[in-house]
Amino acid sequence: MIRPHRWRRWGLALLVVAACAPPAQAQLFVAERPHPDFQVGPLFVGAIVTPRLGHAVIDVHFSLTFPPDKTIAGMEQDLYLLWPGPVTPDRTAGPPDRALARYVEARGFTVIEEGRTSLHALELYTMGTGTPPRRLPDGAPFVTFVRTGGALGLTSPATWIRIPWNYRMANRVWLMDLRFTDPSFVHPKASNWLERTLWGPRHRVSLSFNDVRARAMFPMYFEHRDRIVRLAEDPSQLLISFRESDHLKIDSMSPPAANRRLSETEEQTEVVSLYLDRSEGITPQTLSVQFGYFSGWQAWAPILIPALFFLAGNIAGPLLSPVVRQLGRKVSARVHLGREGPPREQGTVIPRETLARIVPGQTTHEQVLQLCGPDPEEHEQLTAPDQRVLIYRGRVLVPRRRRVVGWLATVSGWDVEHHEAEITLERNVVRDVQARVRRSRLSEPG
Repeated sequence: MIRPHRWRRWGLALLVVAACAPPAQAQLFVAERPHPDFQVGPLFVGAIVTPRLGHAVIDVHFSLTFPPDKTIAGMEQDLYLLWPGPVTPDRTAGPPDRALARYVEARGFTVIEEGRTSLHALELYTMGTGTPPRRLPDGAPFVTFVRTGGALGLTSPATWIRIPWNYRMANRVWLMDLRFTDPSFVHPKASNWLERTLWGPRHRVSLSFNDVRARAMFPMYFEHRDRIVRLAEDPSQLLISFRESDHLKIDSMSPPAANRRLSETEEQTEVVSLYLDRSEGITPQTLSVQFGYFSGWQAWAPILIPALFFLAGNIAGPLLSPVVRQLGRKVSARVHLGREGPPREQGTVIPRETLARIVPGQTTHEQVLQLCGPDPEEHEQLTAPDQRVLIYRGRVLVPRRRRVVGWLATVSGWDVEHHEAEITLERNVVRDVQARVRRSRLSEPG
């Protein structure tokens, strides 16, 4: 025997699981009487999505399968469809069924919408011939309800649809079509402004079979669980049709067994489908798709964006480069990063001890290049072809650091020493060496 407090804990756990469940569109058939002997199949639950992303059209095609060793007489009864989402009423199908609303309200739910959906019968041998399906009078009444209050607050809406019995349900030549619109079928996917601008808004849709985790659905399922109509062995599918597929980008599909193909009957329509596995029993089987519709220019975004960056770089480069260089010089002249180290040298500065090793009349041109460097400035005179002058120029910059904060210091100015060495050669032998040093102060190193 289960104690009452354990029932309360178990019920609270179910509510928490339902609250954390991801949003999905599911469906579940319920018989009017307990332990039905028939099964539903074939079953095709389809949704039509368009770029308008408004009310999605839902088509539930189904037939009933009866045991071959039993007569259908006495099994006639209404069916019910439990749908986790709101339904828009068809104003041409007739008035609401108040008995259905009272039935739901007696279980503690609040009815937020009621009406009827259209119900059709399709003769299989006339499909594809242009013969329209036969519309059944009065359609199928429904009520959309929520539960208010409680520990978890307002629930998401669910819909209880009564499908009146029709003899065609038991005829293998006919396929019933319950058609309605769901305004909440398409859910927006979170994205930033850049993704919406370049690739358009992203959305996700889900179809599920036997998923009763929604808080508004589970009490209805739990009460009627002995009336659940099981799936027959006939092929059954979940299908989502995307119109105007030339502007469609599907990001992902789940599960991996889902199939994606072009529609065989409608142009510019792509269909994502999933076969239902009868062996899964009441285990939820879900088909989910993340997608987006893009405009004409967004289709060219992968090409246009790199091209725009390339053009902007070539146009802005000559304009910004001088500004950036000037700004860099200003900053490097006034800010010094790092601890105070040796003075900066630019060009070639020859130390005195190196110049002292150059002996006129003995040191050759090759020895000068080895001592002072291979890239001097060289002067020659046409009137004295045997003579040439090698000139080495450089300067030493010493920043005058003012305020020091750790590794960062401000610079008030620069002390500069200009070094110039002239080495005169005659017939590749040094004849004279002259060295000059000039000192100055600069606000910034030029």
